[in-house]
Amino acid sequence: MTALDAWFYEASRARWENAAEVRRTYATASIIDAERVVFNIKGNQYRLLTAIDYRRQTVFIKWLGSHADYDKIDVRTVQYGDQAYQKRFRPR
Repeated sequence: MTALDAWFYEASRARWENAAEVRRTYATASIIDAERVVFNIKGNQYRLLTAIDYRRQTVFIKWLGSHADYDKIDVRTVQYGDQAYQKRFRPR
C-alpha cells in the first residue's frame, strides 16, 4: 500500500467534526483555515491540500505535489481545475 493509499484509507473512515479532530489524528497536519488542511504524505515528500466540509463529511482534494512545489502555491486560493499553477503528479 502506498502512502497516499494509506492516507485515503484512513481519511475515508474518519468522522472529523472540526479541525481539532483532524489534528488529533494527524499531528503534522497544517490547519490553514476553518476548511483547508494540508497533510504530509510519505514522510513529508509530498503535500496534500484539502478542503474539508465537516458537516457533509466530505474531503475535497485541492492540490497534490512535492514539498518543493508546495512552496510555489498559495494554499488559500489554489483550486482544483482552475489553478494558475498546474502540474501533473506522477508518483515515484
